[in-house]
Amino acid sequence: MAGGFEADLLKGKRALVTGGGTGLGKAIGARFMELGADLVICGRRREVLQDTAQEFAQSFGRFVEIEQCDIRDAAAVETMMENIVARKPLDILVNNAAGNFLAQSHKLSSRALDAVLNTCVHGTAYCTVAAGKRWIESKQPGVILSILTLSALHGAAFTLPSAMAKAGIDAMTKSLAVEWGPHGIRLVAVAPGNFPTQGASARLTPTGGAGDIDPGVPLRRDGEHRELADLCAFLVSDMAGYITGETIVIDGGKRWLAGSRAGVSQMLDWTDEDWARQRAGQPGKKA
Repeated sequence: MAGGFEADLLKGKRALVTGGGTGLGKAIGARFMELGADLVICGRRREVLQDTAQEFAQSFGRFVEIEQCDIRDAAAVETMMENIVARKPLDILVNNAAGNFLAQSHKLSSRALDAVLNTCVHGTAYCTVAAGKRWIESKQPGVILSILTLSALHGAAFTLPSAMAKAGIDAMTKSLAVEWGPHGIRLVAVAPGNFPTQGASARLTPTGGAGDIDPGVPLRRDGEHRELADLCAFLVSDMAGYITGETIVIDGGKRWLAGSRAGVSQMLDWTDEDWARQRAGQPGKKA
């Protein structure tokens, strides 16, 4: 067994992870290899891909394919996919590459909007269609897993382009699950909560990544990369063969707290004394 899974859960599967050289994409790729998959990673920076491939080769004793590609370029995506399938058929695509930053929406330039939308919407769509049409033409089944954000489901202030883009990918997942289902192609998505990475944490938190655990998470901790990678491994495996068109949330309960009445996040930390004051008609928490 490999962390609760059969050690060969993904043996014989070949997976492409976009943005696979760093962060969550790297964690997902590592878990796939650990479970027996052959791995291809792509990204814009060749040196980053080479470093990750060397690290994985040392850890797992197997070769990792790399493809330098800017997925915002449709022609480059087609060339990459041709190179990949010319060597061996692909079984799994993980749409992980993304871009995001904090900004006041009314001050966003068209260039800033495009910087996120071109990667998250266009790039993801290019990769998805490039993989899907080859599977359909060759009558081969496949799985496409897309990494979303919670904002795709309920919106979010100050990250408008990402929320828009990821909501579009959620719609793509549902739409193509229906259209491509008869071809044996599944589409699934994961919407992670707080899974800190060095790059994203610095860009997307007001403190630049420093500070306490988000009090809006009922489980009172950040997610671990391994937990996200395990969910992804399950969803692309044959164990999830009857799951398609779904977006699975993994966020420690954050979105349910967001929908609760005001003040609930503070009340979760009340002591018995605080509750006694509340029952007595006094403020529950001392100032």
